[in-house]
This record gives sequence, structure tokens and C-alpha cells, in this order.
Amino acid sequence: MGFLRPHAERIYALLRIAAGLMFMLHGMQKVFGMFGGMPAGAPPFIVYGAGGIEFLGGLLVALGLFAGPAAFISSGTMAFAFFMGHVIPNGGNLNPMLNKGELAALYCFVFFYIAAHGSGIWSVDAARRGKSRT
Repeated sequence: MGFLRPHAERIYALLRIAAGLMFMLHGMQKVFGMFGGMPAGAPPFIVYGAGGIEFLGGLLVALGLFAGPAAFISSGTMAFAFFMGHVIPNGGNLNPMLNKGELAALYCFVFFYIAAHGSGIWSVDAARRGKSRT
């Protein structure tokens, strides 16, 4: 069982890198106004608070530099975003398919897993420990 098990660490590294880069794009959208930017009137705590965490957290996770703590903060940010941006405005509806919060919920749990697992291979942290090759 588990025909990909021999490649699990490399697949995890790809997940960490892809999730970090995509999260960083959300931060770039908010902070730098790229990719269409934020709607006019978005509160500063969303633009600079969440956007800053998304940009820096995504960058750190993608690089594998302090990925555990960065992912933990990013996970919490996405939990907050899910409840404040999707559940509460929709009358307390927790169903991500109905409140349109599936991306926030998924990021929350992916980053929670990354926080538990750490940087892994192909990361700055592994290189600093002398374990960058696998």
C-alpha cells in the first residue's frame, strides 16, 4: 500500500512550496495591489495585517525558513478569516460550500499540517542543518 510512500518527503516539499507561493500571491494582491488588488474601502487590518501575514508567511513557508512558526501563524490567520469573512456574514453558516470559505478553510488546515511537520527537505532550514539533500 502507498505506492508513493518512497517519495513522501519530496511530495511534502512540493506541497509546502506550492502552498507558500500561492499564499504569498494573496499577500501581494492585498499589500502591493497586484492581480486586480483589493476592493476599494477594504479595512487596513485586512490589507496590511492579513496581507502582510500572507506575503511574509507564504514566503517563509515556500522557502522553508522557520516554516513551522510561519505556517502556524498563517493557519490562525486563515481560521480567523474563515469565521470573520465567511461564517459570521452568512448568519453563522459553517458550511464552506455555502459560505464560500473553502479556500480559507483549506489553507487553515494545510498550514496547520505544515506547522506540525516543519520545513522538511528542500528548505533553508534543512540546508542550515546540513540536510538539504534527499
